[in-house]
Amino acid sequence: NNIEGTIPSEVGMLSQLENLWLFLNNINGTIPSEIGNLSSIKWISLNKNTNFTGTIPTEVGKLSTLERLSITHTLITGPIPTEIGMLSSLLRFLINDNNVT
Repeated sequence: NNIEGTIPSEVGMLSQLENLWLFLNNINGTIPSEIGNLSSIKWISLNKNTNFTGTIPTEVGKLSTLERLSITHTLITGPIPTEIGMLSSLLRFLINDNNVT
């Protein structure tokens, strides 16, 4: 793919979305906090979007159905939200090649 631009806040309105695969694109900006409204999401992959900035929003901790979260090779910084530790369905969390703490 060669998708460019930001993830719009309206992504949070996709309550039946199960997979959000946006890896290997030219997405920039930050992960919108509205991502926490994806009540059916199982898999989020935002890998290799080298212009992605900001932090992982704490609202990710509301994604009770999330099984896989992959955010590698981006410019994401800051702490990993402790709320991720409460995701009982999470099987895989990949966060390598970033500047997170």
